[in-house]
Amino acid sequence: MENKNGKTCSNTPSLRKGWTGARRGLAVATVMALAALGAAPAVAQQAGPADGGSHITRATGRGALLAVTPVAALGRTDVSAFLASGGIDTGTVRYGVRAYRLTYRTLTPQGEPTTATGLFVLPGGGADRLDLVSDTHGTMVHRDYAPSVGEDFGRFAPYLHASAGRAVAAPDYLGLGKGPGPHPYMDTASSVTASLDMLRASRTAARELGRPLTGEVYASGFSQGGQVAVALAKALADGADRHFRLRALAPVSGPYDLQGAETPAMFDGRINDISAVFYMSYFLTAQNRLHPLYKDPSELFREPYADVVENLFDTHHFEEDIIPALPGTLKELLTDKAYQDLQHPTGALRDVLKAQDGQCDWKPDVPVRLYSSAADRDVAIANSHNCAAGFAAHGARVPVIDQGSTDHNGTFMKSGPQIVRWFDTIGAAGPRHR
Repeated sequence: MENKNGKTCSNTPSLRKGWTGARRGLAVATVMALAALGAAPAVAQQAGPADGGSHITRATGRGALLAVTPVAALGRTDVSAFLASGGIDTGTVRYGVRAYRLTYRTLTPQGEPTTATGLFVLPGGGADRLDLVSDTHGTMVHRDYAPSVGEDFGRFAPYLHASAGRAVAAPDYLGLGKGPGPHPYMDTASSVTASLDMLRASRTAARELGRPLTGEVYASGFSQGGQVAVALAKALADGADRHFRLRALAPVSGPYDLQGAETPAMFDGRINDISAVFYMSYFLTAQNRLHPLYKDPSELFREPYADVVENLFDTHHFEEDIIPALPGTLKELLTDKAYQDLQHPTGALRDVLKAQDGQCDWKPDVPVRLYSSAADRDVAIANSHNCAAGFAAHGARVPVIDQGSTDHNGTFMKSGPQIVRWFDTIGAAGPRHR
């Protein structure tokens, strides 16, 4: 895809064109198979919510399940075809899947009650009690690309893991999917809250659907979701919920070090220019809603972009709309002062960057692998090396699996099946808690 300056964007939007066929094929399979969901164990319900899902009557507190909405049912062959359309190795596919949109209670970044949605996926076979994979997705700007709504990239990982025999909880995050309000992009704390509450809602849904969970959680995630996965794993390891026990952690290409790796890489050429503009615009506008970085966008953004940048990231614009509306470089996007300040952040800028960092400053007592690629020009591999160094400082040796010449999205495509197989070896070994 090219922007108005004729520069090619290697970010997610350029790949979505290739997923159109997969989306259409999945939609056909879903229409044909959704009738089978009627045979699933019924949930307690009353008058259904607006999206037609079953309404759970006993729903109070964080993580309380409000509604379960069937969204897909695919046989094993359909799952394989869908994953293959994205270039994903299908050798781990053992079962078909059934997918549901969960609506549940959680909190805003300010600690106020709100609701969120997420995708819950069950395998068509496997154990009577299922281990759970928490899969946290990468950067998305339009709410309809979230896993519980969009039938494309956001479902690759959930279907990959579920078809291998584990349940999957894939939160949409706040403000995406069917959740209200804007998305607080890269606010790690609220993403962890929404992800943890999605686990709780999934536990209830699994019980209601007759596929109870073991309590073992395998944490994974891609890009933005890699950062969330590490932070969620830390929360679980610290005992955030007694019903869940962290079993393994395998994030892919997460921006674990905004100050020391990712932001510098946007200014020194390691991150491609279009991606740097896209991510930085999204980050600054989202963070300004939480922490005052500016009173007027013109304080950070040059004209004419200052007049449009906030509206572009309102969860109702697609990447294909946003990228052509922005310039080709950070130098063209940012004022001279903002351009310099971001390279040497102080004050509020330093604080918002620092608030997202430090997620690797703990010692995991479960197996951990960090997946990345030296050729990734969206999230620099230095993030993964710095994260591994953070773990090492606390006495944990964590390998960085370098996928070499693979680009950002390709890193997930290559890593996903490897992670499934690695989770298989962990599940087959060591003591189990039942």
